[in-house]
Amino acid sequence: MYQLLADMLVVGHFLFIAFVAIGGVFVIYRPRLAWLHLPSAAWGAAVELCGWFCPLTPLENYLRLSGGGKVYDGDFIEHYLLPIIYPQNLTATGQQILGILVVAVNLIFYTLAIRKHRMHKP
Repeated sequence: MYQLLADMLVVGHFLFIAFVAIGGVFVIYRPRLAWLHLPSAAWGAAVELCGWFCPLTPLENYLRLSGGGKVYDGDFIEHYLLPIIYPQNLTATGQQILGILVVAVNLIFYTLAIRKHRMHKP
């Protein structure tokens, strides 16, 4: 049961990260989601920029250990996402470009959401 809970937590964690990265697209169609997306994006950015561990990582490790599984060092992103997102030869400049791209994409989404909202105001 613990392993299943840990796996479900990983899926939820991944979905949260995806929401942080591209949740702005949902704001275009549902502007009220900005109240959920903006704090989520701020939390995600703070965790990454400050080098904090998300509290979900120790919880996942606790569940895995309780279920007789193995735990991992580092955080969720380092363990699960870095091997997928960041190829071995990615430079610091490449990482900065990816970070800027995430911010730029969400700025585009929010610009579209604001324009759409203004067009529908009476």
